[in-house]
Amino acid sequence: MGEVNAEVAAMTPDSVLPISEITPNKDQPRKTFDEDALAELTDSIEKNGILQPILVRPKDGGYEIVAGERRYQAAKRAGLTEVPVLVRDVTDEEILQLALIENLQRSDLNPIEEAQGYRTLIESKDLTQEELGKVLSKSRSAITNTLRLLDLPEEVQQYMIDGLMTAGHARAILAVPSEQGRLNLAKKVVEDHLSVRQTENLAPLFSVNNETVVKREPTPQAFKQAARQLHVMLNTNVKVKRVRNKNKIEIEFADEDELAELVSRLSMASVEEESDYGFDEED
Repeated sequence: MGEVNAEVAAMTPDSVLPISEITPNKDQPRKTFDEDALAELTDSIEKNGILQPILVRPKDGGYEIVAGERRYQAAKRAGLTEVPVLVRDVTDEEILQLALIENLQRSDLNPIEEAQGYRTLIESKDLTQEELGKVLSKSRSAITNTLRLLDLPEEVQQYMIDGLMTAGHARAILAVPSEQGRLNLAKKVVEDHLSVRQTENLAPLFSVNNETVVKREPTPQAFKQAARQLHVMLNTNVKVKRVRNKNKIEIEFADEDELAELVSRLSMASVEEESDYGFDEED
């Protein structure tokens, strides 16, 4: 991939174009604009005008924005009918790169928009991550880490777009292997306003593969009824349950004296049961 034409960066006398002849670039990497910041820029433009021209290129009988869409949007809000521009013949191959670089330099992209811009450049220009890093003056590892954000569930990506979590949170969440685990941790980050360090500490707890956990079978009604009857008879807590395919009765006692009392009650119950069936000492 060649360098951006030096002509694009060269400053020339400004032109002024009707704002109606200018259209945004549909492939602009920046998809969201902070409303408060846009309102401030609109107010500034109403008072002072546009101080930095918008970079455009001729297209389809009009002009398409190469860089400066936020200024364009604020100018429309301010009611301007004309805006200062720099007109350049920028190719399709160069326009995304220029828009991405401008936004990165101004820190105007959220992490997901940045990652999407990287991916588009890599796919459209058949670049390696290392080659893209050289173009954008970033390390290959920085490119890789940013692209990994696109492996997150869409709902988690939306949290980042909405400013509810940072790239640091996202990198901690990526340590969780399953998509459901990542989503669960992200929801906790948002709901509990967790720090990045807290998210890192919690990540191992969300790394259990929940899909392999065997669902516990509901306790049969007969077990519950037996537990209640034994509780009444013995006057202590009793559990009737199935553990590893075996049925068990657990009887709670506090000490040896209470244990002896329970044994006595069970023995008496056994004698009474034998008597009910006609078994006595004379037999």
